[in-house]
Amino acid sequence: MQAKESESPSAKPNIKKSEFDLNKTKMNYLQYYPVDIVNGEGTRCTLFVSGCTHGCKGCYNQKSWSFSAGVPFGSEMEEQILKDLKDTRIKRQGLTLSGGDPLHPRNVEALLPLVQRVKRECPDKDIWVWTGYKLEELNEYQRQMLPYIDVLIDGKFIQEQADPSLVWRGSANQIIHRFKI
Repeated sequence: MQAKESESPSAKPNIKKSEFDLNKTKMNYLQYYPVDIVNGEGTRCTLFVSGCTHGCKGCYNQKSWSFSAGVPFGSEMEEQILKDLKDTRIKRQGLTLSGGDPLHPRNVEALLPLVQRVKRECPDKDIWVWTGYKLEELNEYQRQMLPYIDVLIDGKFIQEQADPSLVWRGSANQIIHRFKI
């Protein structure tokens, strides 16, 4: 397994979205699983967001490419996620964000407050994120998410490098960055 132990990147507060402020576009999501054992280590809550511009050939979730797919993400869903993470009847290790692309700038606006709140109210929970961007490709706005992410799986899915035996990755080019844990 290709994995990198990385130091937690530092946050740069008050960074503007600049060209990504698309008329205050709200994020949609396709699916929420309150109990998931597939998308990360342990039992987790998993949110599949809408919107991805990578267009990877062979993507298993092409319906997530459209930013208008699914339903609007709002305070009710945020409250449900926090309630589920705090539920002592089913111990969850953390939250997974997938999609779509959680680190697309149009999704960061909604997800940054969510991950901040998860870390504040559930400090014992980890956060895993899958993105088609490489770590070094993230702009300053996207990098605001990194201090709250424990595990980042980066890189586009490349069908020619697909390998079903890989753990947490679809293709060999993708890298698992463990910032914490």
